[in-house]
Amino acid sequence: MTDKKEEKIRNAFEEKDWNNIKASDSWQIFKIMSEFVEGFEKMSRIGPCVSVFGSARTKPENKYYQIAEEIAYNLVKEGYGVITGGGPGIMEAANKGAKRGGGKSVGLNIALPFEQKHNDFIDYDKSINFDYFFVRKTIFLKYSQGFIAMPGGFGTMDELFEALTLVQTNKIAQFPVVLVGKNYWEGLVSWLSTTMKDKEQNIHATDIELFKIVETANEAVKHIVDFYSKYLLKPNF
Repeated sequence: MTDKKEEKIRNAFEEKDWNNIKASDSWQIFKIMSEFVEGFEKMSRIGPCVSVFGSARTKPENKYYQIAEEIAYNLVKEGYGVITGGGPGIMEAANKGAKRGGGKSVGLNIALPFEQKHNDFIDYDKSINFDYFFVRKTIFLKYSQGFIAMPGGFGTMDELFEALTLVQTNKIAQFPVVLVGKNYWEGLVSWLSTTMKDKEQNIHATDIELFKIVETANEAVKHIVDFYSKYLLKPNF
């Protein structure tokens, strides 16, 4: 364990008096509020968007980088804006595709000790920086009309399952959720179906229907477009 990690653990157990706790917590509340306010103000003016999740470590030569770019390009041609986490990898690819298509390219960037810095394809007036993951995730979910999950790590899983949980519990509308890459997702989906659903009965059979697995950019975008065509709804910009 590094010295920095040990220091964080020690600080967590350090005794603090009530005045120190109160001052620290009060300051955090205002910081959290400011992030929500900035996020709400900027995002409320953008219009219908689709969030694209995926790994920050994906390189441009990777096929999923290229698929993500194509998905975003096609989405903006259909009238949707594109929201990403604002960083490199899949996020960069999606912002790049949105920019190339002349659409709205949004980046919700998070301050991290590694990997994360905003990419060059976000619209200058649509880049928002966050310190708190939960605030950033709220903005992702509040202002998206669809979710596309590319292959990714823990962060991608967190965002994906947060979206699925909110749809499952009717906290947000049943927006379309798309998983891209059958080989990547099939092991997880099999476990969800056989262990979580059948064996332990922790989810219902209909919960497996809350998302769709596709292989190509055209399939991903078609699922979003077809979903809204059922309701005769289209993006308004």
